[in-house]
Amino acid sequence: MLVNLDSLRAFLAIADTGSFSAAAGRLHLTQPAVSKRIALLEKQLGTRLFERAGRTVSLTEAGVELAPRAKQILSSIEDSTGAIHNLSGSISGSLSLATSHHIGLWRLPPLLREYSGQHPQVSLDLRFMDSVVANELVLKGDLELAIATLAPLPDERLHSTPIWDDDLIFVVSNDHPLAAFDAITLPQLARYAAILPDLSTYTGRIVRQLFDSQRLQLQVAMSTNYLETVKMLISIGLGWSVLPYTMLDDSTHALQLPGVAISRTLGYIHGSGRTLSNAGLAFIQLLESNRDPCFSL
Repeated sequence: MLVNLDSLRAFLAIADTGSFSAAAGRLHLTQPAVSKRIALLEKQLGTRLFERAGRTVSLTEAGVELAPRAKQILSSIEDSTGAIHNLSGSISGSLSLATSHHIGLWRLPPLLREYSGQHPQVSLDLRFMDSVVANELVLKGDLELAIATLAPLPDERLHSTPIWDDDLIFVVSNDHPLAAFDAITLPQLARYAAILPDLSTYTGRIVRQLFDSQRLQLQVAMSTNYLETVKMLISIGLGWSVLPYTMLDDSTHALQLPGVAISRTLGYIHGSGRTLSNAGLAFIQLLESNRDPCFSL
């Protein structure tokens, strides 16, 4: 029995999103087309794969059994196809690439311009997301590459390479009470409300670990993972935060905390066991040529 690969892709998309309509959007298909593929797959396997209750969709016992096997089948086929395509030496096809909003706005534009100019035959599938989510999708095989904040504790199943050292600066608005001091301490800072990325993000963890190391309590008044939004909220005086040095301007005031320095590492991530496409390898080469000197090999 030959199982249609497009049906397997539709099955996994529904399993991931929990919705036929969301899966259709991800696959750029109509919902009836997705339903047809699932009906075909269920007929071939002789069993139902989803329980449908109104708009709620969940995997049946058979669906739960199929999901990891379907992922393995598709991953193996895509890896083999990529390896064969690489033999031609051509740099073409599609490159699935994820990045955080900050990196996408502040680091990648000149690199994307250069890459597109050098390799016009490559179709870039660029997606914006949190770095934690990007790591997960690379690990699942849904993405070939991610350019993101690297995890403090790397996953052995992922290959993580540092490219940029991103200093984080404590900032407030120009009229914030702390802006009047030439220098402050971390306990002083802890008395005021903070506006930070979610503490489950890599940047949030860095700040939380700093405060935990001195047994200080963070007072998080608001949380958003969009640093541009954080900057706006800081500039109107709603609290303090940390921002990359590259984002500082006259709308914010950089605080001086002697003896306190934090940073995060930005770089690229791909699956350790995945064969990278020629398009992916070319993008990595471009990233390597823009590596910070502190990470030079």
